[in-house]
Amino acid sequence: MIESALESPDSYWMRHALSLAEQAGREGEVPVGAVLVRDNKVVGEGWNRPIQLNDPSAHAEIQALRSAGAHIANYRLCDTTLYVTLEPCTMCAGAIMHARVARVVFGAFDLKSGAAGSVFNVLNSNQYNHSVEISAGVLKQQCSNLLTDFFRTRRNK
Repeated sequence: MIESALESPDSYWMRHALSLAEQAGREGEVPVGAVLVRDNKVVGEGWNRPIQLNDPSAHAEIQALRSAGAHIANYRLCDTTLYVTLEPCTMCAGAIMHARVARVVFGAFDLKSGAAGSVFNVLNSNQYNHSVEISAGVLKQQCSNLLTDFFRTRRNK
């Protein structure tokens, strides 16, 4: 639940996603976190785990969608909002579309492979029977800094 009347729901949930991203970083994964929310309650969450799980699909978004599907016993995740610290890639955007997520809120833009408007616009393509509302750049600096610091530390090792 939102604790501060001064903080927007989007900032609140993005901070939660950032804490999950930090968990990924502690595990040696690229620090991306995602939380899926319905009616202001967490229904699923995840962080990047492709290295630990030996699974190229174990991105934070996919982990959150899987967690939510198991939690609500349905693969359709209608009326949910996905908060993710990095703009989804095409794989994740496709899964978000198939799950019928209503809205995606992301922090940092992915200028190399973002699929929510930066490079591709999978989430709002008129070629699908579902589109996703997008809110971009929420806590952008904090999300970007987490990734920048992670890769800087990795290069220096």
